[in-house]
Amino acid sequence: MAKRIGLLGGSFDPVHEAHTGLALAALQTLALDEVQLLPAAAPWQRDNLKAAPQHRLRMLEIVAAKHAGLTTNPVEIERGGATYTVDTLRALPAGPDYIWLLGADQLTNFCTWRAWQEIAERVTLAVAVRPGTPLRAPDSLAAWLADHQRTLQQLPFQPMDISASDIRARLAIGASTLGLLDPDVAAYIAAHHLYT
Repeated sequence: MAKRIGLLGGSFDPVHEAHTGLALAALQTLALDEVQLLPAAAPWQRDNLKAAPQHRLRMLEIVAAKHAGLTTNPVEIERGGATYTVDTLRALPAGPDYIWLLGADQLTNFCTWRAWQEIAERVTLAVAVRPGTPLRAPDSLAAWLADHQRTLQQLPFQPMDISASDIRARLAIGASTLGLLDPDVAAYIAAHHLYT
């Protein structure tokens, strides 16, 4: 049977407890063999990132080492330049079933992604949904899925009120990040004077 590999992309600037919670929820709920954390080199829809790629990758490695089933995949950082999901999927080895994990907010603008139809062809989309909130795909995606007899997978996940921008703002003024960051990630950030 093909391995089931979850893919969680993001800027991870820095990786925080909501990222980890989502990855672990997917591992369990979707019966995945592993979840690969894919740090972006330069996300095309985002402003410049604050921490250098090697620091963001290292923080992910710290988190992944603590949880069976979580791994890091540096393919986007190694490729460099603007990060497009479709390029990443083309670079992954054939064989496993890939499940792309995304939040309901990302689902809303999914059809603005480069070659989104090819992305939908290459992976199963699994969307983290707030319990009690219906899952609704954009019309173009819903039509594509229906035409191709494909479905969106639901990943029940209670959203955590944590954002990387809030964490960076706290770190900049020396405020506490207790409960927001893995303690070893917080120590790494302090040791390397990131976000100050």
